[in-house]
Amino acid sequence: MSERRERFDVLVVGGGPIGLACAWTALRRGLSVCVLERDKVGSGASDVAAGMLAPVGEASWGEESLLELNLASHALWPAFAEELRDASGMDPGYSRSGALHVALDRDETEELRRQHELHREHDLESEWLTASACRELEPGLAPRLAGGVFVPHEGAADPRALVASLAAAVRVGGGSIEEGVEVVRADTGPPCSVRTADGRERSAEHLVLATGCHSGQTEWLDPGERPRVRPVKGEIVTLRERGGERVCSRIVVGDRLYMVPRPDGRLLVGATVEEKGFDTTVTAGGVHELLRESYRTLPETAEMELVEIRAGLRPGTPDNAPILGWGPGAVVFATGHFRNGILLAPATADAVAALVSGEAPAIDLRPFSPGRFAGTPAVAAAPGPGGSG
Repeated sequence: MSERRERFDVLVVGGGPIGLACAWTALRRGLSVCVLERDKVGSGASDVAAGMLAPVGEASWGEESLLELNLASHALWPAFAEELRDASGMDPGYSRSGALHVALDRDETEELRRQHELHREHDLESEWLTASACRELEPGLAPRLAGGVFVPHEGAADPRALVASLAAAVRVGGGSIEEGVEVVRADTGPPCSVRTADGRERSAEHLVLATGCHSGQTEWLDPGERPRVRPVKGEIVTLRERGGERVCSRIVVGDRLYMVPRPDGRLLVGATVEEKGFDTTVTAGGVHELLRESYRTLPETAEMELVEIRAGLRPGTPDNAPILGWGPGAVVFATGHFRNGILLAPATADAVAALVSGEAPAIDLRPFSPGRFAGTPAVAAAPGPGGSG
């Protein structure tokens, strides 16, 4: 086979929302970009994600830097969605309906109270509601409801629509997207060069690694250079309304699940959290747990059509925060977003585009440095309903 060599300013390895957002943002800075995806764009975690944009709901103790990053990216989303829609001619599925976190018994109420106190400590906008006030917002909630917390500015994007919109914007902007192309060897530079399984070579000033849960298995990096990313399994169920009646109009989050309504009548119910390696088997136990909790929270879900059951792999890190910044040579890491890949797409893309342009990112990347785990063993992710899936 004859070999061809092609040169770009930036090569992005990975065609999920993070990789595509980085590519589109770099293109808008006038850089030439090529995205290399070993499967199809959006075939990873985003194909199974609910797409929640929930920085307040994701707030946790001891994760102040991650909270700051989540809030910063959340603030970028309205303009990001509008500009993406204009550039691609496609709707990325962004909406801001608010999220209602509910408690159904005493233990859940105590935990939700603790979370609300955390919100208050960080001056986050959320409001404690009585059970009756919760039902005014969502009449379909279970009779045993004890109370809730309403976060008005949270929302969601449809990950599949987002990927389609980003891919279109990259192509319209003059970028190249190659699917079914696997990188088998790389020189991390500078400048960088890669060889793919089909024998072709491509080179660039910078290489962006955005391969999600597979980042930790990057064979073209030395073992000590690979980002500390592992797969974290999550199962998700898609239901659909029948008869035109919506079971909820806002995101509803319980102690063990979240439910995200789509404008077309679908309801995404997720998501379990399991350390199962690269296993994507859908299990009866996982599905049972999601359906049981959805019925317990919104009883009318029992009458909905069961449309789809999927399992996906989130890119987890030892501290649940993403890995953003310089890797070896001229490689930039943009991975490990765990449950917040959709939420963090705008901020990640801005930061990566700044780095490859020789500028300082608007956000402080030091808490997310690839080198922060030196000598630290991997640990299990904290359980919880989580955001983007």
